[in-house]
Amino acid sequence: MGYVEELRRFVGHRKLIMAGVRAVIHDDHGRVLLQMRGDFKLWGFPAGSVELDESVQDALRREVHEETALTVVKARPFAIYSNPTYSTTYPNGDQIQPYSIGFIVDEWTGTLTPDGDESLDLRFFSLDAPPPPEQIVRAHRMMFDHIRQYLETGEMIVD
Repeated sequence: MGYVEELRRFVGHRKLIMAGVRAVIHDDHGRVLLQMRGDFKLWGFPAGSVELDESVQDALRREVHEETALTVVKARPFAIYSNPTYSTTYPNGDQIQPYSIGFIVDEWTGTLTPDGDESLDLRFFSLDAPPPPEQIVRAHRMMFDHIRQYLETGEMIVD
């Protein structure tokens, strides 16, 4: 997060609008991958911020690889998240309002390996049996409903 770290030197913990990506990686059984996040110690989708001089596709590939060791081969956007209600305060006090694009990763390669820092554990969960809401990062809780809605209608989610 070099770009964000640079900004933080000037603005401290003040709220920033953060451009980012979220990855919905599914297996052959339709289950979705969640990571036990190192920062919140809660489950969430692989996600992260876009760096300077990086496209959202490049950020998606980089973040997924850093956090899971998987390589994204094919992905499609399904949602845009910009609602201020998803604003987050990290354990270190940094505040963000996300502006994230959610991607469904339709094809990937590699062997799941948590990085031990951002991802402490990686598991696939059924869309109908996710962890309890209090065990999921608040800004990611609604994504289970959004994924199902997108898969049923094919319409982009804008929230």
